[in-house]
Amino acid sequence: MLIALDVGNTNVTMGIIRGGDVASSRGTATRPTASAEELEGFLDVLLRQEGAALADVDGIVLASVVPSVTAAVSDLAERRGISLLVADSTNLPMPIRVDEPAQVGDDRLVNALAAARLYGKPAIVVDLGTATTFDVVASDGAFIGGAIAPGLGLGIDALAARTALLPRVGLVMPPRAIGRDTVSAMQSGALIGYLGLVLELVRAMSAELALDGGDPPKVILTGGLSNTEWAKAVPGVDAIDPLLTLRGLAILHAEVGRRESVAQP
Repeated sequence: MLIALDVGNTNVTMGIIRGGDVASSRGTATRPTASAEELEGFLDVLLRQEGAALADVDGIVLASVVPSVTAAVSDLAERRGISLLVADSTNLPMPIRVDEPAQVGDDRLVNALAAARLYGKPAIVVDLGTATTFDVVASDGAFIGGAIAPGLGLGIDALAARTALLPRVGLVMPPRAIGRDTVSAMQSGALIGYLGLVLELVRAMSAELALDGGDPPKVILTGGLSNTEWAKAVPGVDAIDPLLTLRGLAILHAEVGRRESVAQP
């Protein structure tokens, strides 16, 4: 059995890979201080919910933005004799045309790979997570960079945490931009304002891609907030794929896993 792990700043998502795609997925909150033993326990719980167990796993493919969890997964794989493939700029099967490839988040590279393989190129991936990242695939299939903005939830949390009177509000799209009370005014600023951020960055990136000719880019939403009603209201989106990173990990393993996987003793 092969499992894919997408370790983000907020959540860890596990996917069981069958037939080259994600058959099922489960998630839990990220615990940066978790030891290999604790990680082993939580993976076993998630797998048992799918009728499996960690003893059934012979391969893990990982994308992680939390180094301490990456180390814990490596320790776990070594102790259990599980082969491990860690996604990074050295093994991604696509060109990377940025100034410092090693500094690009592994999840961003995996998202770009999945977008190019599954939806075509050029493409713009908007990952709505703790941060909101924009990742761009050129017409020739190369990852060429993108943008990073604070996540939608971070903005709302910061307003509540850093002000004396503003409450914490839900991610609900208000009916109008002119809020008539504090909650609707905050929701207008957060959600309608954030919609403007997304649309303007996608517009600007699409215009830059157009300078090289070719078709308009596919726009794909992913990440923890991609299933919200707010995300469904974003115009000009070609696909919403919350499992894009896991699917990219499955593609990475299928294309380079046999060559690059580290067989544990």
